[in-house]
Amino acid sequence: MTVVRAFVDHEIIDSEHFKGDSVSFLARGMSLCSNASIDSGVYGDPTEIALVEFGNKLGLRKKDLEGVHPRINELPFDSVRKMMSTHHEHKSGAIVFTKGALDSVIKHTTHILINGQVRPITEKDFKQINEGSAYMARNALRVLALAYKESSELSEDNLTFVGLVGMVDPPRPEAGEAVAIFKKAGIVTVMITGDHRDTALAIARELKIAQEESEVLSGDELSKMSFEELQQAVKTVRVFARVSPENKVSIVKAIKANGYIAAMTGDGVNDAPSLKAADIGIAMGITGTDVAKGAADMVLTDDNFASIEKAVEEGRGIYANIKKTVYFLLSSNIGEVISMFVGIVLGLPVPLIAIHILWVNLITDSLPAIALGSDEKADNIMEDKPRDEKESLFARGGYFFIITYGIVIAIITLFGFLLFPTIHIVESGLPFTLANLIAVTNEPTMLRLSQSTAFSVLGVSQLFHMIGMTNTEKSFVHVFKSKNWLLLIAFVFGLGMQILITEIPFLEDFFSTAQLTLVEWLYVIALSVVPLVIHEIIVLIKFIKKQIKKRKLASGN
Repeated sequence: MTVVRAFVDHEIIDSEHFKGDSVSFLARGMSLCSNASIDSGVYGDPTEIALVEFGNKLGLRKKDLEGVHPRINELPFDSVRKMMSTHHEHKSGAIVFTKGALDSVIKHTTHILINGQVRPITEKDFKQINEGSAYMARNALRVLALAYKESSELSEDNLTFVGLVGMVDPPRPEAGEAVAIFKKAGIVTVMITGDHRDTALAIARELKIAQEESEVLSGDELSKMSFEELQQAVKTVRVFARVSPENKVSIVKAIKANGYIAAMTGDGVNDAPSLKAADIGIAMGITGTDVAKGAADMVLTDDNFASIEKAVEEGRGIYANIKKTVYFLLSSNIGEVISMFVGIVLGLPVPLIAIHILWVNLITDSLPAIALGSDEKADNIMEDKPRDEKESLFARGGYFFIITYGIVIAIITLFGFLLFPTIHIVESGLPFTLANLIAVTNEPTMLRLSQSTAFSVLGVSQLFHMIGMTNTEKSFVHVFKSKNWLLLIAFVFGLGMQILITEIPFLEDFFSTAQLTLVEWLYVIALSVVPLVIHEIIVLIKFIKKQIKKRKLASGN
């Protein structure tokens, strides 16, 4: 924040022309009426630091000024008064400097300092002062007024107006981008500030938070509204200017009353009530007071608005990974349960023995789940609209998705279990009946081969299912564009281990499996890839629907 313009003697002066007694007196008063220091490290509020630097540029170091004009007392800044006053020793006795919002200071002003002469202030003076303030505010400058009086008592009445300073407080370059990303994500950014409404609107336009005057509401206007009127106003108002701490709490409550989730940022003691009232209170880590941090739910360590956008993106990524991991595990386990249940109901031998299920849960469930949990965020994750806070993890077709893939995995597992008994019946010329199927399957050698096939199909199909689960909106080819090597490791390791326990003799005995020939493994792979094939078909259908929708929108139909 930097002072770039001054208004003295009814004239606006740019920073490169800061000189003369009037500007010097303005800088002296602003520097003395502050609690900031930049002599031995930078300390204080950014606004007051800018005022001290303003004095330094004119050779008026605060340390030297305080040596000549020691502070006697002060009236600290108050968000209701919107002013601060300090009392100093002076050559003629004592002097009071008062700085603050122009509309607050001007109420206590009876005289004006023009070209070194003090005279009663007139309506014409008020008009010129307000015009100067409005000009700076329209140029996105924060405006502060200074007044003084020579008095042995510290009070804020009968003041003499000195001038105004216009400070540039440029938004960080990344803030505008964050606002744009939030807009795509269905998150509305609202500016609540103590600045003049013209200043606030100018900055809001720069950040594309608001464009029209109708989107701005002042604290005075807000205070006159009923809660129901404010509820309606917050639906369209994007900038609240010259607000009090009570106004902030009312705004948050009105937003929440409309059914929205309200996240509120703040740094001062006066922000604590609104931080507490919000669903998510966010305190500033650098400039924030301990009171604000204590009232908040989280602390923004770098005081950077864009970091909130990154946090939302990260949060969405974590939620998406948890969701697809849960879907993967449940659909896989449902496949195991259904295949066992159907086999038993039909009177068949159990398709899987206990050690097979344990192995699948350990290797082809756990490793893919870990890989999915650490997957990269989708590129368009910040284009998704916010979900309802009460929305179930299984909303938007979650149950259907889990059950459908569970049934698919169960079907191919049972198909693998009955594949070779069926081939044997066909080749033997026996009638294809359930009794013959049960009898052939129960033959010890055939049973071991069938269980090995079902076991392998179940394990490998879950590996292919993992690939499809990485992104349910895109083709699996996009998986290999990411840097999540855990997916590849989980797939290769899982497939390799599955082959080993059917091909190495001592592991065969331990897991009660049979060796599979190359042709038999091709059958296993062909069945196992079915969940991924279904995934690709669904993605293709979604893509076609999107293209049709785009063409309709483009043609205006």
